[in-house]
Amino acid sequence: MGTFLAQLVGFAVIIFIIVKYAVPPIRKLMKERQETVRLQLEESAKAAQRLADADRFHAQRVAEGRTEAQNIVEEAASDAVRIAEQLRVQGGVESERIKVYGTQQMQLLRAQLIRELRSELGNEAVERATEIVKARVADPSEQSATVDRFIDELEAMSSISVSVDVTPTDLRPASRDARALLVAQFDRLASALAVADLSLIAEEMTAVATLLQREPLLARHLTEAGGDPAAKKAMLERLLGGKVSAHSMALLATAVEARWSASQDVIASIQYIARLGLLARAEREGEADAVAEQLFRFGRVLDSEPRLVALLGDFQSPASGRVELVRSVAGGSVLPTTSDLLAQTVELLHGERADDAVRELAQLAVSRRGEIVAQVSAAAPLIEAQRTRLTAVLARIYRNPVSIDLTVEPRLLGGLSVAVGDEVIDGTLSSRLAAAATRLPD
Repeated sequence: MGTFLAQLVGFAVIIFIIVKYAVPPIRKLMKERQETVRLQLEESAKAAQRLADADRFHAQRVAEGRTEAQNIVEEAASDAVRIAEQLRVQGGVESERIKVYGTQQMQLLRAQLIRELRSELGNEAVERATEIVKARVADPSEQSATVDRFIDELEAMSSISVSVDVTPTDLRPASRDARALLVAQFDRLASALAVADLSLIAEEMTAVATLLQREPLLARHLTEAGGDPAAKKAMLERLLGGKVSAHSMALLATAVEARWSASQDVIASIQYIARLGLLARAEREGEADAVAEQLFRFGRVLDSEPRLVALLGDFQSPASGRVELVRSVAGGSVLPTTSDLLAQTVELLHGERADDAVRELAQLAVSRRGEIVAQVSAAAPLIEAQRTRLTAVLARIYRNPVSIDLTVEPRLLGGLSVAVGDEVIDGTLSSRLAAAATRLPD
C-alpha cells in the first residue's frame, strides 16, 4: 500500500511537473501552430482570390488582344492595299524615268561613238596624209617644189609692206634716247680711229661694264637723274682718269651726262658700245659679212648643245674659264674678231642665256649694215636661186635689206618657216599637218 501511494505521489508529481512545465509550452506551440495554419489558410484564400482575379484579368486581356489583333489585321489589310497602290504608281513613274534616262544614255553613247569614229577616221586620214607627204617629199625635186610654192605665196604678200625696227630694243624712251646719243658719239669717233683703237675701246668698255655690274651702287651714282652732270663727270674722272683712253673717257662722259630710265640701262648700253667696237673693227677689215655668218653658225651650235649653253651662262664661275671654253669651242675655224666677240659676250653674261646673247649679237652684226635678220627653217638646204628669190621677196615685204639665217630641220618635211622679229610666217608641211590634226572633231 505504501508503495502504491509512493508511486501515486510520484505519478502526481510527474503530472504536476508536466502540467506546470510541459503543458504551457505545448499549448503555446499548438496555439502558434494554429495561428500559423489560420494565417496560411487566409493567405491561401487571398491567393485563390488573386488567382481568380488574375484569371478574370487574363481572360479580359485575351479578349482585348483578340479585338486589337482583329483591328491590326484589318488595318494591315487596308495599308497593304494603299501601299500596293502607291508602289504601283511609283513603279510607273520610276519606269518612265528609267526609260527616259536610258534613251538619253543611248543618245550620249551614240554621240560618243560617232565622235570616236570621226576622230579615229580623222587621225587615220592625217596619218595616211603624212605618209603620202613623206613619200612625196622624199623626192628632192618635190621637196624643192614645196619651197617654191611657199615663195610664190610670199610674193603674193609682197604688196603688203611691213615696217620693222632693224635695231629692236626693250629700253624705255629716256634710255633709248640716251643710247642713241651714245651710239652717235661712237660712230663719230669710230670713223677716224684705227683698228687698234677700236679694239682698245671694246676692251675698255667691257672692263667698265664689268666694273659697274659688280658695283651697282657706283652705277646708280653715275646715272642719277637728278645728279649734277659736272659732279658725275668729276667722279668718273677720279675713278678712271689715266686708266682708259681718251676716246673711251669721252664715250663714258657722254653716258653719265645722259638721262637714263634705270642704272642697268647704262650698263647694257656700255656693253653695246663694247660690241660695236669689235663690229666696227670687222667692218674696217672687210670681214663684217663673214663675222655675221660665223656668229649665226655658232648660235646654231649652241642650239644643239644645251650643256654648253649652261656652262657658258654660269656667271657664278670665273669669267676667264668661260672665255677659254668658248674660244676652244670656236677654235681656229672663225676669224679673230668673231672669237673676240664671242669671248666678250660670254664675259659680259650676268644671268642671260648664252645662246640668246649670241643670237642677239649676230642680229646686231647684221643690223649694223641696215639689214633685217630673217630666221628661216627648211627641211633641206636651199639652192642659190631659192635663197636669192626669198631674200628679194622678204626685202620687198619688210622694205629693208634682209639677211637669211637658215636652219635645216628635216622634220619640217617641206615648205619654209620665216621669223622676222616677233612675226612668224609658218608654211611648213609639218605645221599644216599638225593644224589639220588639231581641227579634227573632238
